[in-house]
Amino acid sequence: MDMVYNVENVFAKIIRGDIPCEKVYEDEFTLAFHDINPRAPVHVVVIPKGSYVSFADFSANGSPEEIYNFFQSVGKIAEELNLLKGGYRILANHGQHAGQEVPHFHMHIFAGRHLGPMLVPVE
Repeated sequence: MDMVYNVENVFAKIIRGDIPCEKVYEDEFTLAFHDINPRAPVHVVVIPKGSYVSFADFSANGSPEEIYNFFQSVGKIAEELNLLKGGYRILANHGQHAGQEVPHFHMHIFAGRHLGPMLVPVE
């Protein structure tokens, strides 16, 4: 995957309103919505509204206000979805080897069942 921001990526289109989504949360800097291909009973995608290709790009180039708001929003979403008691997992992939499919920084929130080990053990 090319790690150059593409304004035609699916998340950019969702931010612009070109593609609909089932919103969970939105503010000035952040948008969260249910994943269309959920991997757990609760699977929410959280994206900054800025044009950041990866976590490295976001953490290096996002404003302090954007970065603070984004991570605070992830916590708010988990609380609003009543995930604190049962627990949840947050995941962000960076690049091809990690499985990043969309070249727009995003985090997944997974919950609603036992999620198992984080990774398969190395043999």
